[in-house]
Amino acid sequence: MTEFKRKFLQDAEKKAFDLEHRKRLKFNIGRYDAAVAKGKKQYADLELAKERAARIKRNVVNNLEDYLVEFEANFIRNGGKIIWADTAEEAVKEILAILKKYDAKKIVKSKSMVTEEIELNKHLIANGIESLETDLGEYIVQIDNDRPYHIVTPAMHKSKEDIAELFHEKFGTDPNATPEELTLFVRKLLREKFVNADAGITGANFLVADAGGIALTENEGNGVLSMSLPKVHIAITGYEKIIPSAKDLDLFWSLLSTHGTGQKITVYNSLITGPRKEGESDGPEEMYLILLDNGRSNLLAADPQKEAASCIRCGACLNVCPIYKNIGGHTYETVYSGPIGSVISPFLNGFDKFSHLSFACTLCGKCTWECPVKIPLHKLLLFNRRDAVEAGYTEKSFSMVMKAYKKVMNNRWMIETLPPAVKNIGVKMVFKKAWGSRRQLPKFQESFNSRWRKEKENSKASRNLFVVKTLYIFNLVKYF
Repeated sequence: MTEFKRKFLQDAEKKAFDLEHRKRLKFNIGRYDAAVAKGKKQYADLELAKERAARIKRNVVNNLEDYLVEFEANFIRNGGKIIWADTAEEAVKEILAILKKYDAKKIVKSKSMVTEEIELNKHLIANGIESLETDLGEYIVQIDNDRPYHIVTPAMHKSKEDIAELFHEKFGTDPNATPEELTLFVRKLLREKFVNADAGITGANFLVADAGGIALTENEGNGVLSMSLPKVHIAITGYEKIIPSAKDLDLFWSLLSTHGTGQKITVYNSLITGPRKEGESDGPEEMYLILLDNGRSNLLAADPQKEAASCIRCGACLNVCPIYKNIGGHTYETVYSGPIGSVISPFLNGFDKFSHLSFACTLCGKCTWECPVKIPLHKLLLFNRRDAVEAGYTEKSFSMVMKAYKKVMNNRWMIETLPPAVKNIGVKMVFKKAWGSRRQLPKFQESFNSRWRKEKENSKASRNLFVVKTLYIFNLVKYF
């Protein structure tokens, strides 16, 4: 067992029985569930919208090189500069080089999962650069020296009382301050930071091929301010985020907002096509876009798991997942948690380290049903399991147990011949440790086949008795 898996099991055990943690998570996800159910009502045919989005994204995944060539040509024509980064280290190196070129010491940063993926803040601080998260949830996580808990809602694991206490400790605010009061406090604090920032860093929700621009969707306006006020704008994202046309945004923006937050559309939606041009009053003087691989090519080379590259990072699969709702986001020890994280993390971070996540699934299929781009997540997890077994990343005991299970299930006489007492002893020896200390193994009594035969014989006897009675009554009537 790897250290990663051992830690996962230990953390999962702790979180699953932390009643206060589960109470907070249930409350916060419950609010999202209610909002999403309401948001979905805007669609006359939601399944048709999801089918359209799925077809577009699958087409992009299968023709990625063509769309990237088109996007790159249009983006450069718009005045932007593109940097291709193979690894997280390379991406960090390029960002630091850009900031050094402009002597940038103060950075404002909007929410970006990719910057979390490459641990950008840690590297910026190590190089004497102030990096400030401007998304409220990310800001809460940052000042608490914590890490994001959810793809969409970084501070989902914290209650409003936790946040009020945190702000009281850090800034001396009222310990009983309301969420509205704390939001106003943060807004006032950040305004000055936006104005004095040397550079702004954002992610990108979509790369729009025909427009040669990046699409940002947000609710607070921090992305627009991070992009437009500083002289230099650096955007970083995975290259799989591409969509063919600006015409597709009406479909994807609404699906993303509905499944992410339950809104018909988010408050701010921007299409950024490069730096400020002559005659324009605002925008950065220079714009750089870093397109990151960092294991994505491994995912795209895997069939059928490459379908997961269609993900639009709405977080909906996390909110419906019974595993996530019990063990929480931090237990996964990856930037991308929940079902989508369990599919892609082994490719991004190594199957040898994270293949165990693919086994942390009930295969209930809720994630697949909820996905706005119809990624068959629970099926892809099965393919990950297959690949993990074939590559030898599972314990030898697991392989032995599965071989024994296959042998028994292919030979019914073994099931029928062994008495229940022997079966119970065998199952206890093999599965007791894996089953856990808090659950009782089911006990074998009578096999289904044996019960079926008895039922069949009883049914046959009942039918024979019915026939005898019928004939008797018929003959009796005939006699009279």
